[in-house]
Amino acid sequence: MPHHHILVTGGTGFLGQALCRMLLAQGHQLTLWVRNLNKGRKMYGEAVRCITQLAELQDTPVDAILNFSGEPVLGPRWSPARQQVLHASRSGVTQALVDWVAQLAHRPRWLLSASAIGFYGVQAVDDPGALGEGSPPQPIFMSELCQRWERTAQGMAAHGVAVATVRLGVVLGPKGALPQMLQPFRFGLGTQMGSGDQVLSWVHLDDVLGAVAFLLAKLDSVPATGAYNLTAPQPVTQREFTRIACKVLHRPLAVPVPAVVLRLLLGEQATLLTDGQRVVPQRLLAEGFRFRFDTFEAALRDLEQRRK
Repeated sequence: MPHHHILVTGGTGFLGQALCRMLLAQGHQLTLWVRNLNKGRKMYGEAVRCITQLAELQDTPVDAILNFSGEPVLGPRWSPARQQVLHASRSGVTQALVDWVAQLAHRPRWLLSASAIGFYGVQAVDDPGALGEGSPPQPIFMSELCQRWERTAQGMAAHGVAVATVRLGVVLGPKGALPQMLQPFRFGLGTQMGSGDQVLSWVHLDDVLGAVAFLLAKLDSVPATGAYNLTAPQPVTQREFTRIACKVLHRPLAVPVPAVVLRLLLGEQATLLTDGQRVVPQRLLAEGFRFRFDTFEAALRDLEQRRK
């Protein structure tokens, strides 16, 4: 694979760190756009260049941009102020990239921008259909957050840059959402959330890295464009997630938590736990990408083995 100069946003986060380690191992030159210069330098040392202003790159051509910036969605309630923070960390950062590229003499060839399967909104638990990249969005906050993010990224195309987005499922790795999801199970308090019929579309961290490398490899021929679902081929129901987690961690099942309780505690965010989407990676599979971890049990056993 040819070596490239890649600008990365979100490079100090859980997923961003793993991406940067992979790209460095492949021999690419990395520049990270960061908010905290000391944090970036402490994390990577001299291996990467960290900048706080895009203007610092005016005289340094960039081949590609990996845009993985974004505040965690699950956390404080989605008040208007919180929603604005989430938009700013996604579409706001992306718009700044578009504005920067617009005034460059030598522009990147490709932008790969993160998105999420929240783009599709929520799916009724009795709907057995699979959501592919052509499935429509919905007029709810999570969907609108992703729609705006992707629409902003597409603005790069007006400046001759090929644009692809990856709609990420729940990324399973040593950090991120999984440790929080498994913590109750480790204490024997793991339980089913809501009806248990809602579907969780997940993906192992290694397969995220593999898919990004797969798409990056197209850069010197025909760069990838459009949306790609980045989820494992076999989603699981919340009931299956609970059963497998109890089995792999050798823990008992606690009393299920009714959906009404979650809604009282989390407000609109409860939809992240009580509703789901059966998302499938149609385009990646059609283009020849093969997942290392097709099943949730295999993914969880792998991550538990690494934890020991």
